[in-house]
Amino acid sequence: MAWIPMIPEDEAEGELKEWYDRLRDPWGGVDDIMRIHSISLPTMKGHYELYKSAMTGNPDLSRKEREMIAIVVSSINQCHY
Repeated sequence: MAWIPMIPEDEAEGELKEWYDRLRDPWGGVDDIMRIHSISLPTMKGHYELYKSAMTGNPDLSRKEREMIAIVVSSINQCHY
C-alpha cells in the first residue's frame, strides 16, 4: 500500500481544520480516505463533492440502496472502506 503524508487532525489549522471538523465521523475522527487529501485542500473538496454526488445525486436510488452497492463494490475490491 502506498504511503501518503497526511496532516494530523490535531495539527490542522485554518480551512483544513474547518474541513476536518465538517468531515468528522460519529466515532470522533476523520477517515483516512479523506485525510489523505490534507496536503491539497482542493482535492479534499473534490473528493467530498464526488462522494456527495454519488450518494445523493440520482433520485432513482435510495440512500440504503447506494450504501448496499458501495458495500458490495468494496467487498469485491477487497477494500475495507
